[in-house]
Formats: sequence, structure tokens, C-alpha cells
Amino acid sequence: MKSLVNRQLDFMGKRRIAYTISGLMLLVSIVSLLFQPLNLGLDFTGGTLVEVRYAMAPSLEAVRQLLENAEFRDVSVQAFGASTEVLIRLQQAFDPDVGEQVVSLLRNAGDEMELIRAEFVGAQVGDQLRDQSGMGLLVALGVVMLYVAFRFQYKFAIGALLALIHDVIIVVGIFSLFQLEFDLTVLAALLAVIGYSLNDTIVVYDRIRETIRKSRIDDMPAIFNEAINMTLSRTLATSGTTLLVLLALLVLGGDMIEGFAIALIIGIVVGTFSSIYVAAALLLVVKLDREDLIPARKEDPEGEEELP
Repeated sequence: MKSLVNRQLDFMGKRRIAYTISGLMLLVSIVSLLFQPLNLGLDFTGGTLVEVRYAMAPSLEAVRQLLENAEFRDVSVQAFGASTEVLIRLQQAFDPDVGEQVVSLLRNAGDEMELIRAEFVGAQVGDQLRDQSGMGLLVALGVVMLYVAFRFQYKFAIGALLALIHDVIIVVGIFSLFQLEFDLTVLAALLAVIGYSLNDTIVVYDRIRETIRKSRIDDMPAIFNEAINMTLSRTLATSGTTLLVLLALLVLGGDMIEGFAIALIIGIVVGTFSSIYVAAALLLVVKLDREDLIPARKEDPEGEEELP
């Protein structure tokens, strides 16, 4: 039993270091978002989509370079389904002849292909998507806060909400800092990060609540350490297997879901960190105690205690 206790990790003892790391990540993310806006994809900015089918799988980098040399602006080239099908995104106003122009240019380079479609994504649609996606994130965070407050206690809801906001800001901030393309797949990944982080937080909260009720001590940092250590193996197993799948998607999935995989990888790492050092550790800041979970016994007029 003594050796088991010695193997317990002192998470709460390192919480001030974690607060510093978390604060620095948030500061860098917010400053980047203020001075370097997101590199929004075609879904949000508007532009032209051209889909072509090659006879043989082409070099995507060679296709991109050829189009850029022909002065097409903001070119994005991705494999679309089969390796012979290529989706070309051009951030420019729609021209009815743009599909034929692209095909002619690529054919002149010696490639055989056919035009599948050429269509325009309007900037107005992009504005609506941006507004609706922002509203969707706010609604998701609001519902999460109500759920946690109802299931646990309002102090738990504060920690969970701040943890989710922390995760979203850092993921978006990294996309801003490195100017990674932010499109609808990344937005979907953000919503998935909220779900994953919340699930991890709920597991930790359940164990903390159970440990507080069973413990005979009032040392909250020690109780939190015990609870988090109990969930550690489950957290590492879940995060590890999920990261393996996402790494496979990142390496083998192609450009189409690259942003999605990157956002989820960042979100899982940050979400695992925040479930311990934001969601759980902030319960100490808001002074969670035993009375918040176990109502005090009432006393009768004669001074004898009664059960509530």
C-alpha cells in the first residue's frame, strides 16, 4: 500500500506551473488572433472549385506549381476520393471559362484529364457559415455549462466551461499562428474537441465527487490527486489510441482531411491537459469543499442532529 501511494503523481502540487504554461499558450493564441487573422478557406471566403479526373495519378505539388506560375491566386490542390481525381480551389471571382482554362493549361503540360465540374462558392455563403458556426460554438458551450451545473454543481460548471473555452482558443490560436487553412472540416474538429474534452472532464469530475464523498480528510489537493490518479490509466489509454488513429489519418488521409486531423490532435493533447489543470484545478480556486456536495446535518431545537 505504501509503494502504491509513493507512485501517486502530485498533479495539484504542479498546478502553478501548469497555470503558467496554460496562460502563456492562451496569451500567444489571443495575440496571434488579434494581429494575424485566420487563414480562412474557400468555404468562408468564396472562390472557384474545379474538379478534374486524370488518366494517371498526378503530382499534386506539380499541379499547384503549374497553376501558380500561370498567375492563379491562392491555389489549393487536393486529392478528392481516388488518387486520379483532383479538386482545385482558386480564391478568385468565378469565370464561366475557368474550368476549361485550367484543363487546357494542365493538358499543355502533357497530362491527360477531363473536367468534372467547375462551380463558384459565394462569399455571402461564407459569411453565413462563419456567423452560424460561431453561434453553434456558443450554443454548445452554453448547453455544456447547464448540463454540468445540473449534473454536479455550479462550481464544476465554471471549471468545465473555462476548460472548453481554453481548448478552443488554443486550437484556433495555433491555426492562426502557423496560418494553417481554417475550413469547415476544422470547424467540425473544433466541435469534436469540445465533445472529447467534456467527456474527459466529466470522467475526472465523477471521480473527484466520489472521492470527496468517501474521503475522511478535508485536504482537497490530496483528494484531487487521488481521484486524477485513479482515472489516469483510462485517460492515457483513450487519448493514446485516439491519437494513433488521428496520426494515421494525418499521414494517409490526404490533404482533404489534413486540417481536421491536425485540429483534433492539438485538441486532444490540450483537452487532456485542461481536464486536469483547468477543469479540475480551478475547483480549488473557486474553493470547492465537502459541504458543496454533502449538505450539512440539521440540528433540532434540543441540539440533537437530524438527517436532512
